[in-house]
Amino acid sequence: MPIRNQDTFKDSASGNALPKLPLPSLSETLDTYLRCMKHLLTEEQFNKTQNIVKQFGAPGGVGELLQSKLVERSEKKANWVYDYWLNEMYLNNRLALPINSSPAMVFPQQNFKAPIDSLRFAAHLISGVLEYKMLLDARALPVDYARGQLSGQPLCMEQYYRLFTSYRLPGPDRDTLVAQESSVMPEPEHIIVACKNQFFVLDVVINFRRLNERDLLTQLEKISKMAGSEDEPVPPTGLLTSDGRTEWAEARSVLMRESTNRDSLDMIERCLCLLCLDDASGTEQSDTTRATMMLHGGGPSKNGGNRWYDKPMQFIVGADGCCGVVCEHSPFEGIVLVQCSEYLLKYIRDIWIGSPSKLVRAASVSELPAPRRLRWKCSPEIQKLLTSSADKLHRLVKNLDMNVHKFSDYGKEFIKKQKMSPDAYIQVALQLAYYRCHGRAVSTYESASMRRFQQGRVDNIRSATPEALAFVRAMTDRKLVSREMKMELLRCAINAQTKYTVMAIAGRAIDNHLLGLREAAREMKMEKPEIFKDDAYLISNHFVLSTSQVPTTVEMFCCYGPVVPDGYGACYNPQSDHIIFSVSSFHESLQTCSVKFVKCLVQGLQDMMDLCNRCNGGPNPAEQKRNNQTMEMQTQTETKGKKSQDSTKSHPTNPQVPVKSPEPTFTEARTRTSAKGKF
Repeated sequence: MPIRNQDTFKDSASGNALPKLPLPSLSETLDTYLRCMKHLLTEEQFNKTQNIVKQFGAPGGVGELLQSKLVERSEKKANWVYDYWLNEMYLNNRLALPINSSPAMVFPQQNFKAPIDSLRFAAHLISGVLEYKMLLDARALPVDYARGQLSGQPLCMEQYYRLFTSYRLPGPDRDTLVAQESSVMPEPEHIIVACKNQFFVLDVVINFRRLNERDLLTQLEKISKMAGSEDEPVPPTGLLTSDGRTEWAEARSVLMRESTNRDSLDMIERCLCLLCLDDASGTEQSDTTRATMMLHGGGPSKNGGNRWYDKPMQFIVGADGCCGVVCEHSPFEGIVLVQCSEYLLKYIRDIWIGSPSKLVRAASVSELPAPRRLRWKCSPEIQKLLTSSADKLHRLVKNLDMNVHKFSDYGKEFIKKQKMSPDAYIQVALQLAYYRCHGRAVSTYESASMRRFQQGRVDNIRSATPEALAFVRAMTDRKLVSREMKMELLRCAINAQTKYTVMAIAGRAIDNHLLGLREAAREMKMEKPEIFKDDAYLISNHFVLSTSQVPTTVEMFCCYGPVVPDGYGACYNPQSDHIIFSVSSFHESLQTCSVKFVKCLVQGLQDMMDLCNRCNGGPNPAEQKRNNQTMEMQTQTETKGKKSQDSTKSHPTNPQVPVKSPEPTFTEARTRTSAKGKF
């Protein structure tokens, strides 16, 4: 049966003609649903589900009625699922944003030798933000084109224009994504600087001119001095934004009773972004600890109150060199965060190696007005709410079990040599790791970009395929399974994963369609159809494995938390000769352990490499890498003492922003969601 809605019209952000999101046929979605769930259910559960699905999809039945409503909706709207999806994934979710919803990008560790160094880095970062926003305002950002499967198609650019013009407003039952109709910010343009739990207004446009790095640095020095000289205890108001969304909505209503608080809230909600100047965390700066500092700031005892989680972009610059960005995810997907972050880090690198600043200099420093501290009137009721928010954030921080691991035996080049998709290969490896840990297959989420379509966001690639289960059983079964059979099963698993990926990015996956059918029933005030009350549907949406590929060309990585209490978040960044994994779980779960999962993941990747080498006769990349390193050490020893005198001259310290050689910048946008998958 043909897929409906292939009309094309222009993307308002890029001007490219993009097709509308297609609406899959009912029969195709129901058949795929049964195939995806059969091996995840008991025989009794599946038989029950099969009967329910058959009744739902029967001619003249409830399914056909709901499908007809979606057909009508798809003819009237640019994207028939967008509103349903946004509410389901984000705005209806009542969980706190830190860890549960907001992903973070961890920048390379910076080597700040003095306090001024961190402020200088921050000034360059904000300068880069202003440059990037100038591109957005001029609609001059280059259009993204699809990579990987079905490559070459232009992608919807609308998400980029919400980076600095949106805000997530908490509500008692549902949040609201507030976005300006125009991309031009109201004058005066400003950012909010958080320092020692205080918030300052930093105007970045004065007398119709944007400040350059030198003036931004001057203003940041003033803010740092003002924050450190406050005599009275300052309420960590930002902690309220780390609470559950309903609790924060109630607290905001209390804050709004005072005009002083209303003014402060207005300045924060209308700002371009936040710059969080963090104190040193006092922890060892490993990848894992830096990831946790980005996600939650270390809790209320450290920098957890130095945030405002409702803003889409919070740039974090720590005095100890721990830097990155945490984003509120509802306005845009991960590819947008990555593209912006890479632009900023490359911008900073270019400045530090001597490129002149592009910013127009404002009036002399003496004419710059002092930044304004935002004030709060905190009643005893607010103080009580702050105490409650601090306690909940503390417990959330303690509960997070994060493990960032750099797998160095091989990377995507080895996988490509096997004529396999790196993403599909890693997804199968994640299935193997979970099976080794827990002895079963579970519902898995990997986001598939829908940006080929107008207003496209994501749908789900269901990676826990029957073919993947057959492979992981063969790899873990003590019964003798031939090497050739394992290799055949691996190729079948990767082909199945690739096939579903192509189906998903073409708009034919099942999750958004089932969501649309469910929401159509709700809008018609029907009793919830049996298919959506069935155990299988609940199991299908309990994503124990929430995964995403977030590749970068700058040496940074993405991280996020699990989406269910007994689950894992698994973000991966495949590079030529290594893969960075950020694995998260919750300590309170008796079933999960991030260290154990990473151990099983490493073992699985090594076993899959050995299998490929034995069947394909290729060299062992890990052994080859060790041999290369040995040869490099020998060469260094032989040439020791032969360096030129020029190499001993002192040079200014550059920021740690390693950028890799030209390679395709990005794969498909595969991004995180809070209620289901991640990034």
